[in-house]
Amino acid sequence: MNGLADRRREEKERRRDEILDAAADVAAETGFDAITMDQVARKARLSRALVYVYFRDKMDMHFALCGRALELLLQRFGEAIAAQPTGRDELKAMGLAYVSFSQQQPVYFEALARFEARETTTYADNPNYTACLDTGDRLHGVMTAAIHRGIADESIRADVGDPDAVAITLWGFMHGTIQVTATKGALLVRRGTSAEALFDQALQLALHALSPKT
Repeated sequence: MNGLADRRREEKERRRDEILDAAADVAAETGFDAITMDQVARKARLSRALVYVYFRDKMDMHFALCGRALELLLQRFGEAIAAQPTGRDELKAMGLAYVSFSQQQPVYFEALARFEARETTTYADNPNYTACLDTGDRLHGVMTAAIHRGIADESIRADVGDPDAVAITLWGFMHGTIQVTATKGALLVRRGTSAEALFDQALQLALHALSPKT
């Protein structure tokens, strides 16, 4: 009996993953605004009715994509900070990992950017939405732990401020920089710079602000 239940659960998870794979592919082709459930169903080679069994609407599917994106980013953060000697180095590694994620997984980065713009109370009863919040809390925890570690090992100045607020500020700073490079390419050329130079400058500014005064 348990074996049958396990197989059914695995089949359900596999089908859900197939639908999300199809949704990501459609988003890459058409953009998020143009996605329809019909398109996703055709891409996944499933009936529209079956897609609705797994996701109540397009927004629900978007939240599920965000959950997948956050799990991928959490994995990248974990790999990036492994064996880093200081808390400051961990933050730098996470910043670089976030930039890399945005470049290598643009669909998932856009999904997250759109998720952050949503009203936080409207979808409070949606399990996929609340799962995103929970995974986001875990990511935030990795950053705040690095800040606490950096203060303890003196790679981050002791008066840097509340680690929770600092983590949010750093995320906003890097996220905004990534958004600028993604949408203002012509302006960067006009200013005689590049996305890579802007990323490097942003990291240097952030790390300088964190470093103990000499």
